Amino acid sequence: MINVIVADDEIPAVEEISYLLAQDPRIGEIHRATSGAAALKALEEFQVDAMFLDIHMPALSGLDIARVISRFSKPPVIVFVTADEAQALEAFELAAVDYILKPVRRERLYESVRRISEIVADSAPTKSDMVTVDQGGMTKMIPRSEIRFVQAQGDYVQLHTKDAKYLVRVTLNDLEEQWASRGFLRIHRSFLVSIDHVDHIRIRDGKATVAINGAELPVSRRSLPSVRERLEATRVRPS
Repeated sequence: MINVIVADDEIPAVEEISYLLAQDPRIGEIHRATSGAAALKALEEFQVDAMFLDIHMPALSGLDIARVISRFSKPPVIVFVTADEAQALEAFELAAVDYILKPVRRERLYESVRRISEIVADSAPTKSDMVTVDQGGMTKMIPRSEIRFVQAQGDYVQLHTKDAKYLVRVTLNDLEEQWASRGFLRIHRSFLVSIDHVDHIRIRDGKATVAINGAELPVSRRSLPSVRERLEATRVRPS
């Protein structure tokens, strides 16, 4: 399901586009905004996949919003819905996927949803990139890319993400073998790390550590050469 924000300073336009989108089974939550500021506030509060923006809104235009979110690491897809034909070139320079002229036709709007669906599907993690964990009696799926490092806990391991920890019944040896091709490297008998999340490696008094998400993890002498090699390959220089 695609969650969207519809932003236009004219309330009837917001309601019309929202109504048409609600008829499309591919659309999930629809958040309405009647100003650019309200659109950005909704973007802070909700997880959305796409934004349908009017270009001419007071104070903060649709183009202004597109410039702001172009700096996001994972910006939502932008579709402009406007009566102004003259801004199309600038809109596409801001990576908009579509430019719909008012009055909006149902078929034209649904073509935009099709394009959004393809983009969202291409960027979504595949099932093989997800990890199943149990937490508080619930089973949930987390993207493997969110896992910073893994710590051995006997017959279990603890998966560390930016904000949470998950205990999983599997050995670190098994996980090392399964995730070697996914960017994870054994640095110590008790730790497996995601190379992409290593901030730096430090060697002090003959002992090496790597920093990940504020944690300093030990690197064994045996593992140090391979850790250095992998970090050099990803342009992270030992300090």
